[in-house]
Amino acid sequence: MLSKSSWTSLAVAGLAWFACAAFATGSSEPSPVGSSNVTTADPAVPRPPGKPCVVELFQNDAFTDFSNHPFSYTPPSGCGTHWSKVVLEADFSVTAGRQFDRTASLWLGGVNLYFGTTEEPSATVAPSWHVERDLTDYTALFRQAGQGQAVLGNVVNDTYTGVIHGSAKLLFYPASIFAPSGQVPDAVYPLGSDPVGSTVSLNDPTSQLAKTLSLPRNVERAYLDVFAQSQNADEFWYTCVPDQYASEVQSCGGGNFREAEVSIDGQPAGVAPIYPWIYTGGIDPYLWRPVTGVQTLNFTPYRVDLTPFAGELSDGAPHTVAVSVAGAANYFSATASLLVYLDPHAKQVTGTVTRNTLVGQPPVPTIGDTLKTDTSGNVSGEITTRLSRHFVIEGYANTSHGRVDTTVKQTVGFADTQNFTLNTTTYRQQIDQLTSMDGTSTSRIGRFVTNEYSQHRRYPLHLDYDQQVASDGSASITTTVHQGYEQKVAQRFGGLTLYSASVHNTVDTSDTLNYDSDGHFTGHSGQQSAQIFAFHDSLGGCYRGHVTSAGGVVTGDTSGKGCPGGDNHVEWFTHPDGSPGYGRSLLGW
Repeated sequence: MLSKSSWTSLAVAGLAWFACAAFATGSSEPSPVGSSNVTTADPAVPRPPGKPCVVELFQNDAFTDFSNHPFSYTPPSGCGTHWSKVVLEADFSVTAGRQFDRTASLWLGGVNLYFGTTEEPSATVAPSWHVERDLTDYTALFRQAGQGQAVLGNVVNDTYTGVIHGSAKLLFYPASIFAPSGQVPDAVYPLGSDPVGSTVSLNDPTSQLAKTLSLPRNVERAYLDVFAQSQNADEFWYTCVPDQYASEVQSCGGGNFREAEVSIDGQPAGVAPIYPWIYTGGIDPYLWRPVTGVQTLNFTPYRVDLTPFAGELSDGAPHTVAVSVAGAANYFSATASLLVYLDPHAKQVTGTVTRNTLVGQPPVPTIGDTLKTDTSGNVSGEITTRLSRHFVIEGYANTSHGRVDTTVKQTVGFADTQNFTLNTTTYRQQIDQLTSMDGTSTSRIGRFVTNEYSQHRRYPLHLDYDQQVASDGSASITTTVHQGYEQKVAQRFGGLTLYSASVHNTVDTSDTLNYDSDGHFTGHSGQQSAQIFAFHDSLGGCYRGHVTSAGGVVTGDTSGKGCPGGDNHVEWFTHPDGSPGYGRSLLGW
């Protein structure tokens, strides 16, 4: 019977409840057909009219060890302190040779500006790529000088020769009559303890990323942006099985359910589903050359609405906001930032949480199986993991414009089926996993609904790992992966839909690794991949990108040619609070 040891590696205004989008756009120049360089279908962050002020954070730094790279930040001169948009741009490259995928993160004043991983090079390809993130909701952070750092640990020696270089800058688009500034959070608080910025390792479900904060006494709304990146033994958590089956199916234990839990003063306050990111060295590195997995180079945070707790957070007492990961088995790298809106006309906001049904609903999945082992020791059957929770959190805040009651309702689901076929010639594991979230946040003054936001997310993952041994002892491993990221949102006011939008981002890829009878790698074949990124909104904003590859080179790139009329665009629209915006749709968050 075969084992798996042969794996090669294994605002916040208006629509502010969107998580800040982080889009990777491949290299700074469009990759032509025939290129072996990193290529994705992801869009760039849309920009308002006008020339931006640019603040360079660092330029062409070489990352050759695990030392942090500090930089100093000074607000842009001649641009004021109110901007229509703030965008981070970063460019990375790695020299040809051998190198692992590495984790990269950028920080300022303890707040995360970027989180992602790097592309693995080859002996003949030195990949380069460009990433962007809309940081407009972090405007308060950029109004004062501060210290930041780039964290990108790397090993360079006689074996691992790839040197990673990086540059980063912030672009500030001045507010104008054509691009006014919108309402943004009044303060941003990092949860980490490092004053410059770093992630925290969550080694098990009891580990926490936590910060005790004494907030202003007039908090009106609050949100938490959460990153939870799988590392080490947890890197391939989506392939693992509950401990009781690990030996029988020759797989990693620890289960395949992971979920970030948010708490305030020890009380459950929200849930952040975890995306099954696959890095460029994951499972079979050829799967991800030159088209990477969904968000691999540039993660998107998940935004948790904590507004029902606004009254309690305003009481002047210290409060501990914490993040943990259910199911963590060594380990998750986590960071989070608390964004708060203040009532400018009130010195004191009061209120409390009146209902919280998340209390008493621990994230404990239901496990089942149909596994059978015959007299020859051959194993076949399924292992299933299921969890669905519906919860309601309600709270009120007495503000300068009256008592505001906020209700957050969410249904979070996780469904995983793993089918195994194990015998003397076959080790096959087929994974079908779906993480889902459906939620609504509603605010009322009396009986009048002042704001309603709904969100629908799906994270589908299909992975088929098929290892076959021929009669001569040679072997092949064929891997097929489908990743998806789906999001639909709608903003309503007084029963009218002001805005709706959807994003569909999918990557499909496959490859076969070949080994001789001595277990030596002899090459690969059949590599092909495709990514489709589609966005549209109710105001006419539209984007469609489609990239294909085969044999490690780009075979098609029709990004920008799939929207009606053959044009990609993002329209102006007005925030529900009355302030205009530009592209503050899913493309801008």
